[in-house]
Amino acid sequence: MFGRFRKPAEEQAEDQAKLQASLSKTRQGFFGRIGTLFQENEVTEATYDELEELLIQSDVGINTALEVVEKLKARVKRDNLKRVQDVRQALNEELASLLAHPEPLTIDEPRLLTVVLIVGVNGSGKTTSIAKLAQYYKRRGKKVVLAAADTFRAAAIDQLKIWGERTGVEVIAQVPGADPGAVVFDAIRASQESRQGDLLIVDTAGRLHTKYNLMKELEKVHSVCARQVHNAPHETLLVLDATTGQNAISQAKHFKEAVAVSGIILTKLDSTAKGGIVFAIEKELGVPVRFVGTGEKTTDFAEFDPQAFVEAILG
Repeated sequence: MFGRFRKPAEEQAEDQAKLQASLSKTRQGFFGRIGTLFQENEVTEATYDELEELLIQSDVGINTALEVVEKLKARVKRDNLKRVQDVRQALNEELASLLAHPEPLTIDEPRLLTVVLIVGVNGSGKTTSIAKLAQYYKRRGKKVVLAAADTFRAAAIDQLKIWGERTGVEVIAQVPGADPGAVVFDAIRASQESRQGDLLIVDTAGRLHTKYNLMKELEKVHSVCARQVHNAPHETLLVLDATTGQNAISQAKHFKEAVAVSGIILTKLDSTAKGGIVFAIEKELGVPVRFVGTGEKTTDFAEFDPQAFVEAILG
């Protein structure tokens, strides 16, 4: 179940500033050029052609770009928009309408323990995102526990332990090669009993090249969660690297076949000039972006706000 924390105005302003800063490359890239299209005295057919091209180049995707331009044309005609600034505002609204308004994770007290699986390929920023998510809820007074269920790589366990120490969050782990299901079982029991946890975040393996084994492993982890906690796992968040562009879509489709993905954590948004991948993800996958990484620090992590995102990329 997802629901918003009521943030203080200062924290909202801080998130907005981080989002603006993290999108500077995107704003200075293709979307910046889109902004300049609407500095002319009039919008012509050539304007629409260039808009379509820039949207495709920004990783929005061909079908989505065509849809946005056609809807914009229809709206301009229907509403008889004459002023360039009105057309630009219409574009903002059309882009924002492509994005869902997700409700970030809330800890449902009557349930006692919320279980969230984190999936994604190695190198996508999965472990760092887990640390950021843990820090995010720890700052909000929740007791967070991490489960190192990516037992295939010893480095994955070690990395999670390091992040656990940095954020002051306990990590439940076993030796490399251990059964991931057993790790999750122990982590749930520990969270429910001695640790009295509110939120258990489970790291899982990201081996797309062994797709069959990945699916079976995730199915087993799901089964263990479901047997131990009612309706668990309550969310499954897929970590995608924004810098991989359209490859991120391919990755996401593989994971959706293996597990019911309920949301996206988009990493490295500050490192790409092609922020249009956000639109492609939601359009092609039907899965909302819930959180974005806005920098390297554990506090550089924010709830995804579609309207703020569109305003930030278009300047």
